[in-house]
Amino acid sequence: MQKRPTAAELKKGGVLLIDKPYKWTSFDAVNSLKIALRAKIGHCGTLDPLATGLLICCTGEMTKQISGYQQLPKEYTGIFHLGAVTETYDLESEPKDEKRYDYVTEAQVHNAVKEFTGNIMQVPPAHSAIKKDGKRSYDLARAGKEVVMDARPVTIGEFEITAIKFPEIHFRVLCSTGTYIRSLAHDFGQVLGCGAYLQELRRTKIGNFDVQDALEPNQWREYWKPSASAGNEQN
Repeated sequence: MQKRPTAAELKKGGVLLIDKPYKWTSFDAVNSLKIALRAKIGHCGTLDPLATGLLICCTGEMTKQISGYQQLPKEYTGIFHLGAVTETYDLESEPKDEKRYDYVTEAQVHNAVKEFTGNIMQVPPAHSAIKKDGKRSYDLARAGKEVVMDARPVTIGEFEITAIKFPEIHFRVLCSTGTYIRSLAHDFGQVLGCGAYLQELRRTKIGNFDVQDALEPNQWREYWKPSASAGNEQN
């Protein structure tokens, strides 16, 4: 386990690992610690509200390094749910277009993985922060406007099916920055012919940084309490 930084160290400049809680926005998680630290802080790579896991934050002088950390490969674990789709490709919207999935075999699931491994072209979700004509695409989509997203290259270095419990497909993915796991879920369901959406997602690694070394925002604030300062220096 990496040594956890003290509040004093982070005010000067350092790297802070946050385990983002479920339904928190990345901004909420970072801002709660910005207030506690009273220091300049920025994060490297946003997580959707329904995702949990690792956020790398840089403070003080280390904020100059954010762009470098953003380019690191990322590892995710999660669950695809077969038999329906959603507009957002996850559970931010209601499942629809239900289809049978009972014909899908474990062999078909493992074969589908091959289509999404290596250098591939991926179409991001319309409900994303990517800008189209100067506006966030999710704002256009929420307004009921048709949003056509352009495919872009991403790299999926590792794609492992860790468990099959129909209709749930558990997975682990190691991918390049810019990869949308929501799109991966949607596209996976299209290949199988039954539709799919992202039921659960957790970011476990960014480069060599591991979520096991991270704390949730409330845990960081507790860790930084003056009464625990002596213990902080030991961890």
